[in-house]
Amino acid sequence: MFLPVRGHEKSGGTGDDDGAGDEGAGAGIRTGRRAKALRITGFTLAGLLVLGAGAAGWAYWQLNDNIDSVDIDHALGGDRPAGSAAAPSPDASATALPTGPLNILVLGSDSRSGEENQELGGGDSGGARSDTAMVVHLDAGRTAATVVSIPRDTLVDRPSCPLEDGESTRAASGVMFNSAYEVGGPVCAVKTVESLTDVRMDHYVEIDFAGFARLVDALGGVTVTTEEDIDDDRSHLTLDAGTHHLDGTDALALARTRYDVGDGSDLGRIGLQHQLVKALLEQVADEDLLTRPTRLYRIADTVTGSLTTDTGLDSLGELTRLAQSLQGLPADGVTTLTMPVVPAPWDGNRVVADEPAAGELWASLK
Repeated sequence: MFLPVRGHEKSGGTGDDDGAGDEGAGAGIRTGRRAKALRITGFTLAGLLVLGAGAAGWAYWQLNDNIDSVDIDHALGGDRPAGSAAAPSPDASATALPTGPLNILVLGSDSRSGEENQELGGGDSGGARSDTAMVVHLDAGRTAATVVSIPRDTLVDRPSCPLEDGESTRAASGVMFNSAYEVGGPVCAVKTVESLTDVRMDHYVEIDFAGFARLVDALGGVTVTTEEDIDDDRSHLTLDAGTHHLDGTDALALARTRYDVGDGSDLGRIGLQHQLVKALLEQVADEDLLTRPTRLYRIADTVTGSLTTDTGLDSLGELTRLAQSLQGLPADGVTTLTMPVVPAPWDGNRVVADEPAAGELWASLK
């Protein structure tokens, strides 16, 4: 051993003190073992950090990869209403959260794609329609929001919409609102809403049947109170009047129920959807997700795997910034409304916008 020899030289010893030599040797052995242990610990920690960073990177990539997106801005070009989002101030930090007003078109699609959607009521494989349409307006400051539902039975003038192959759909008058998505997908849905409201949709978010059901399940269900008994053969939902905690399948059935509530029109169904929206907001507000990373990942994975967005929201970072900007928005700060409508004079089973009330409502969201 070299350490004992160097120790003797420094102390001026002759090497005859066997006890001192043994003591030095023991110290050297302990020091060597301690250094080795520290090296092993360091390598282990480094390995864990590398694995942790790799796992985090993989999870981030997977969540990003889950999201489908459509470049709506490019498809529609400049022939659109003016945007509502306020421009950032010159001294705003690049990391500052957005606070300007924002309008988001949220669609629930009755997609026929996939076995799970078909089992939940999506029907055959012959396409998809916008089963639910809501314009979500976030006020400046993001402390209040207004959710306006557009009945799918509304008759509208559908504009010509660009298609992916370079062709365009034909313009049509007096057709059902939800036909826009069916003939031209998200781009035509956005263009039709903007034509109807004269309000620019800053973002687009779409979720299908299966995605909505999985989201509710990931949140642990949702609690709602119904004011009347429900026994709807088409949505396969049976509920007594009162308070119920619903799983994803039953929550979706409630969102689709229309023939056994009110007058059986889409307006009664929208009322149930508004109850669900507020109940889900309250459920999300009760979740302390930042301190429960496993649960946060599960919910994020469920949500991103079910979304189609515009390209302005097609990454986990962009969705996270939007969510963080809403931290000051309480559930009771959300107002739910339905676009004012009246029965269509030529078809009692359809409705048309009730003017000037509808126009005034949309103008308030600019």
